[in-house]
Amino acid sequence: MIIQLNNISISYGNFLALDNISLNIEGGSIGLLGPNGAGKTTLLKTLLGFLPLHAGSGDVLGLDIKTRQLDIRRKVGYMPENDCFIPEMNAVSFVAYAGELCGMRRSDATQRAHEVLDYIDVGEERYRMIQTYSVGMRQRVKLAQALIHDPELLFLDEPTSGMDPSGRQKMLDLIKDISTAKDIHIILSSHLLPDVEYTCQSIVVIHQGKIVIQGNIEELKGNHRRLFEVKIKGDKNIFTSALEGLGYEWRSAEDDILRVSLPDGIEADIFFKVAVEHGLQIRHLAETRHSLEDIFAQAVGERNAESY
Repeated sequence: MIIQLNNISISYGNFLALDNISLNIEGGSIGLLGPNGAGKTTLLKTLLGFLPLHAGSGDVLGLDIKTRQLDIRRKVGYMPENDCFIPEMNAVSFVAYAGELCGMRRSDATQRAHEVLDYIDVGEERYRMIQTYSVGMRQRVKLAQALIHDPELLFLDEPTSGMDPSGRQKMLDLIKDISTAKDIHIILSSHLLPDVEYTCQSIVVIHQGKIVIQGNIEELKGNHRRLFEVKIKGDKNIFTSALEGLGYEWRSAEDDILRVSLPDGIEADIFFKVAVEHGLQIRHLAETRHSLEDIFAQAVGERNAESY
């Protein structure tokens, strides 16, 4: 078990950022999901010992988060969402300095910095000042400093933020390789569901400071109701209002497609009945598999997971 939390709470003044959270994570690659302000970054900072608990207890890698913060940070790599660079430093100096802060000798830290920068594919640019880097390069350097001390567990907070499609794919491939080939546990906090689905085996979804769903992604997809894609000709709002009246869950997808979950025992001909009753036409109907977006939308009560 890499993380165990027992009824922890964190407050900022009168605002309850984490509300009585209990969580057990065995390991692997885990996606931490939730709308903006849900408490994802607060949870990561709590696990690192940066924020004091107001209630509850927990440990990371078997170390108490109240009393063993420095020991935790020796074993955990952290890639923060915001840039954290020191002015007038190049990538080699910055990453090596991060290694020294973890207790490495300067010569060892410099050698290791070069190795990690090679791994993340930063070439001769490593000798340039970091402030001259593109967003994608700065993100990769942040990843390098998190890896310098060969951590057992890696926290990644929005690692693809601001990156172009090519750079984003390179970062995702690195994350997947780290978790599979390098045998490092990963907690990936992101608002991009495709990033999590590509790199992670399991998810934890936080909403309004509470954990609303967690588990293996493929198992969660299989545990949901039958799902259908429906496209209609006519007023879509009339159709969706009728579905809501019957108690059926739906959300919008691309190309005016509706993704509708039907309870057990309800057959797909219900869509035709609703359409005929309201003078509408069914133009497309097909049973499909649940996506991570469906799971997320259902967990946080949103009809369009892409909108958050």
